[in-house]
Amino acid sequence: MLKAVIVDDEPKAIQGLSWELSTFSDDIEIIETFTEAEKAIKYINENIIDCLFLDIEMPTMDGFQLLEKLQHKDFAIIITTAYNEYAIKALKNQAIDYLLKPIDSDDLKETIQRVKEYHNKDNTEKVEKILSSFNKKFNRRKITISTDGKLVFLSQEEILFVESDGNYSTIVTTGSNKKIVVTKKLKEIDSLLPDDHFFRIHNSFIINLNKIKEFLKSDGYVVLENNHKIPVSRQRKSDFLEKL
Repeated sequence: MLKAVIVDDEPKAIQGLSWELSTFSDDIEIIETFTEAEKAIKYINENIIDCLFLDIEMPTMDGFQLLEKLQHKDFAIIITTAYNEYAIKALKNQAIDYLLKPIDSDDLKETIQRVKEYHNKDNTEKVEKILSSFNKKFNRRKITISTDGKLVFLSQEEILFVESDGNYSTIVTTGSNKKIVVTKKLKEIDSLLPDDHFFRIHNSFIINLNKIKEFLKSDGYVVLENNHKIPVSRQRKSDFLEKL
């Protein structure tokens, strides 16, 4: 049973949503409701919940301000509001769904399914996120990559460059020039790599700055330790030179 909290300054809105949740789902239990943001913050910070149904327009503090005051947000967040202009901000605040009042029963059923999916994520994905977070904070020399149903830990020195192939990326490593194909876009890989060692030199390439042998100015290429020639984008050339 998933534990839910509802926060809304209108008691009738809480009653309506509570009735719909109890009617359309046997998997969600409403453990607490609040009409005051401060009381909700205290409760959420002190208790474990699985999902939060949160109104935006409230008198003393809006829903987004409430989210900023939470010590953790390891639960599904669903925004409930009568105003559709908050959709983008809701996504930026890690909301998994956005329900417009009056809440449509079909929309709520879809939201309930999303909440279930949120809590049934693949364990490997969860472990990958935990390990990636750990590496970023405490071990910047290791990069965590998920591929072929396993986690691969690469040191910064092992990575020569990364090449984009649409929704996939190929990581080329040192030594035998081993290639690791991952189902991540280059932008996602770029976010895993430290800026002081790696640079996105082209729309299709990220290189290890410590592996550069030569920069061919006239040709617009860099040559890496394995003699691979990687093109330098005109738009990124000045930033690249600053890095060097």
